[in-house]
Amino acid sequence: MPTRIPEQEDFDHLSSSLHISLIFPEVPETTTAILILFHGLGDSETPFATFAKNLNLPGVLAISVRGVSPLPPSLLGLPDSEAARPTNHFHWGDDLTLSSSTGDLDLDPGFSKAEQLVWGKLIRDTLVEKCGWETNDILLFGFGQGGSLALGLSSRIRQGEKVIDVTERNISTGSIFKGVVTIGGPLPASMIPSLSAREKSRTPALVCHGRSSESIDEDAMDVLKKEFVDVREVKWKKHDDGMPKNKDEMLPIMQFFAERLRGW
Repeated sequence: MPTRIPEQEDFDHLSSSLHISLIFPEVPETTTAILILFHGLGDSETPFATFAKNLNLPGVLAISVRGVSPLPPSLLGLPDSEAARPTNHFHWGDDLTLSSSTGDLDLDPGFSKAEQLVWGKLIRDTLVEKCGWETNDILLFGFGQGGSLALGLSSRIRQGEKVIDVTERNISTGSIFKGVVTIGGPLPASMIPSLSAREKSRTPALVCHGRSSESIDEDAMDVLKKEFVDVREVKWKKHDDGMPKNKDEMLPIMQFFAERLRGW
């Protein structure tokens, strides 16, 4: 079907299950690509909508997505008076489990619910089927747990509908995104296809992290290079995996976006 510029009304059917913020280019008719953003553990879509607006990528419709489940108030340490209010803290996992080795929250809690909603309803049913876009028109950006989801989706779609069959609808989809950026989020093992003869994902991936990252170590990079054809690593001078705070940290991300937007 012909590609058309998505409108707010195209996403109304998602309101009961997936909350999003849309950031259109200054002239919506110039839209030639889509950027989907996933926040980190305990955050919401609002700061990443602001981040996308500040990026101001030409001809790019940005969609900032809220995590699929709220964090329990007990994890946030909030007083009872605040715990009763609507939360602004969300996550992407199927569950909240502690790692047996570290005692911290498990980096791979399973992402089946997020995959079903983000891939099945937002990307496939709305952007691809309803509006006529292709997956290779779509960039993914994620921070922390959201970065793991972004990499996981890029890993999963390489097998097409044989792997992702959340609604049993028989439509044709692509097997590659335009590109994926993760900040401090490793590829979750639960989103690596189990087929032994699987091909590598052809979605170009940019992996940014601090030099003392606990999530992106040599083992995590080895896994990515085993599963993706094109993996670029940016190791910042700072120790942590926080969001970029200056031009030097942001430059490789902007260069990656510029390259991918010049591509197909």
